[in-house]
Amino acid sequence: MKKIFCIFIIFFFLQNIGNASNKEKILSKLNLINNISFNFIQTINGKDEKGECVIKYSKKIFCKYERSNKILVSDGINLVIKNNKQYYRYPIKSTPFEFLLDKNFLINKVKSSKISEVQNEYLYFKIFENNNNINVFFSKKNYEIIGWQVEDIYQNLAITYIFDTLVNKNINENIFRIPKND
Repeated sequence: MKKIFCIFIIFFFLQNIGNASNKEKILSKLNLINNISFNFIQTINGKDEKGECVIKYSKKIFCKYERSNKILVSDGINLVIKNNKQYYRYPIKSTPFEFLLDKNFLINKVKSSKISEVQNEYLYFKIFENNNNINVFFSKKNYEIIGWQVEDIYQNLAITYIFDTLVNKNINENIFRIPKND
C-alpha cells in the first residue's frame, strides 16, 4: 500500500512540475510579444475562410480575408467587420477580442488557469469571462500561440488556427484605423 501511495505522490509531483514548466514557457513567450503577424484559417459552421492578421497587444487587430474581401479591424475600443455589402461596428468590450487582444489579461489567465494537453501536441487553457467561453491553444513544441476557439456574437463556434507567425515586426499603425461605412 505504501508503494502505491509513493508512486501516486511521485506521479502527481511530476505532473505538476510538467504543468508548471509548460506555464512558464508559455508565459515566457507571451511576455516577449508586442505584436504578432500571421496567416489564419477560420472555421465557422463548417466553412473555412483564410486570410492574414496583425495583432498589436493594446487590443488592436487587423485581418484581411482572402476570398470574401472582408476586413476585421479593432482600434482598441471598437471592432469593425466590413465587406463589400455589410458594415458592422461593435464595442470591443462586447466581443471575445476584449480578452484575446489583451496580453496582460492573457498572462494573468495563464498564471491562474490549469493548462491542459490535447494529443500530446497542443496545450490550452480556458477563459470564462463576461459570458465568453474561449479556449486558447499553444504548440507544445515551441509554446507559441496557435489559435483559439470562441463563440461568436451570433452564437456560432468559431475556430481560428494561426500559422506562419512573425513576432515584433515593424507594423504600420494606420492599419488599425476604423474604416468608414461607405
